[in-house]
Amino acid sequence: METELKGSFMELRKALFQLNTKDASLLSTAQALLRWHDGHQFCSRSGQPTKKNMAGSKRVCPSNKIIYYPQMAPVVITLVSDGTRCLLARQSSFPKGMYSALAGFCDIGESLEEAVRREVAEEVGLEVERLQYSASQHWPFPNSSLMIACHATVKSGQTEIQVNLRELEAADWFSHDEVATALRRNNPYTQQQNGTFWLPPKLAIAHQLIKEWVEKPNCSTLPA
Repeated sequence: METELKGSFMELRKALFQLNTKDASLLSTAQALLRWHDGHQFCSRSGQPTKKNMAGSKRVCPSNKIIYYPQMAPVVITLVSDGTRCLLARQSSFPKGMYSALAGFCDIGESLEEAVRREVAEEVGLEVERLQYSASQHWPFPNSSLMIACHATVKSGQTEIQVNLRELEAADWFSHDEVATALRRNNPYTQQQNGTFWLPPKLAIAHQLIKEWVEKPNCSTLPA
């Protein structure tokens, strides 16, 4: 197929650096749906095989008529700032050199604000003073998630990071100039330089959150 179409297959994560918004959204949705169907072949109640409808938007158990719909897990992704710097972190699973905003799943019974405060405290030991909602996005990795992006500021004088090494590989404060320079870098998968860090692709909401902070560093002004 690659020879006939004069192309090559690549991971969707890497493809996001090259795709436009429309194609990226289409491919992300397709991958998420295919993965969901693959993981819901059987009814959790009866154990019987489920059947998908023509559109592929749901699966039904023929024995008890239970309908299963694709779901997304809510995830808060938070860019923390102390007013002049922003906090970026990386997990060991990230590609080499990539840093991003803090992120974590919402627990049962939590509000958005509670999830943000807990995740920031758990991962870097900081207390959120203010937060502001930014935007949301479907994200297919590793499984379908609804990414809920927020800006947050920490209390004055309480900026010492305590990295939870069970969650993160590293975390640090970065200046406005450092982050602005990282935003200008091209595809890091093909252009990596020693000592530099890079950010998620432009189509990722983490990138938009970071870009928003660079353009408006004081955007986190509303009390939580």
